[in-house]
Amino acid sequence: MGKRVGMEVSIAAAEVVGLCDVDVIAAYPITPQTHIVEHLSELVAEGHLDAEFVPVESEHSAMSTCVGAAAAGARTFTSTSSQGYALMAEICYIASSLRLPIVMAVANRALSAPINIWNDHADMMMSRDTGWIQTVAENGQEVVDLLLHAYRVAEDPRVLLPVIVNLDGFTLSHMIEPIWLPDKEEVDRYLPPYKPKLRLDPRNPMTFGPVGMPEVYTEAKKAQDEAMNGALPVIIEAWGEFEKQFGRAYRPVETYKTDGAEILFLTMGSISETAMTAVDKMRAEGKKVGLVRLRLWRPFPAKELVDVLKRAKAVAVVDRAMAFSTRSGPLCVEVKAALYDHGVSPYVQNFIAGLGGRDVTVEDFEAMAAKTGDGLSKGLPMAYEIVNVRE
Repeated sequence: MGKRVGMEVSIAAAEVVGLCDVDVIAAYPITPQTHIVEHLSELVAEGHLDAEFVPVESEHSAMSTCVGAAAAGARTFTSTSSQGYALMAEICYIASSLRLPIVMAVANRALSAPINIWNDHADMMMSRDTGWIQTVAENGQEVVDLLLHAYRVAEDPRVLLPVIVNLDGFTLSHMIEPIWLPDKEEVDRYLPPYKPKLRLDPRNPMTFGPVGMPEVYTEAKKAQDEAMNGALPVIIEAWGEFEKQFGRAYRPVETYKTDGAEILFLTMGSISETAMTAVDKMRAEGKKVGLVRLRLWRPFPAKELVDVLKRAKAVAVVDRAMAFSTRSGPLCVEVKAALYDHGVSPYVQNFIAGLGGRDVTVEDFEAMAAKTGDGLSKGLPMAYEIVNVRE
């Protein structure tokens, strides 16, 4: 049986990665993810984890090392954040195109400039089209669970794609929370030994990632897109198996008090827990509000999301990153496209909140609900607002 412990979320993330019997960890420090790989280095140095820990000279090198190791058949892990992810991005495209089941934790942090080490979702949105599967955690238990789930999905021969688990930097990564850590036997029951389908082997030479001439490049990208779309049922299946074994349920789209709601908030990440508190308060006051949380960012669960949002009269999409000049945040752009594609048209209001670590409070959610309700009642055009801008 596992054990319930009070532990920093980053340390718990490292512990569960160690339980997954990783073979290679490539690491470069960057705030606020450093505690994850730092603790993994301790597990290796103290003999608790039989793995190669490679302290590289940059995030670019970290992902390059993971690509080489995964291509050779190793179970690999790395972690990064913000500017580190920006430096790593070049190789992330290669990892997904080569169908390498690397797992990475990203402690989400604002992108410079100005330099800011606090949390928002700019790096998550930057990585949107790298071809990685992406899930989003709200608390420490979910970080642990989603990392275990990530290896199960990534290494499934029907998928073979890398996976990012997003966790809010500082807001989540540095919190001490009660977490149920599985034991080794439980992990082994859920996560089978990795058996690579194709790998670099001197006894059986193969070519990985050759030049893609115009005659083949489009077909390669189409195959990659089909693999991403085909991963959705496998992701859901793996969550179903997780629920059977551990009793905790995950879905691509999750809801909170949506029955009878006229206004639905849509959020991602740890801000969702503040939103739940706000929904509780407004419900107690007789206001018909609810919450939808996006657990799966890629592949984007458009149908599952629309099936929930179409029940409401209005949707307040809370973005934590900018998409300059679009008059919508990046999440809202996706939401409006999904609603349009499915012929559904609730009133949509977009709020950009929590940039660079700025607090988003219960009162902010109440104000967002009021503005959304006002826009709905007055028949105003779909609106866009950056929350808490100081004049």
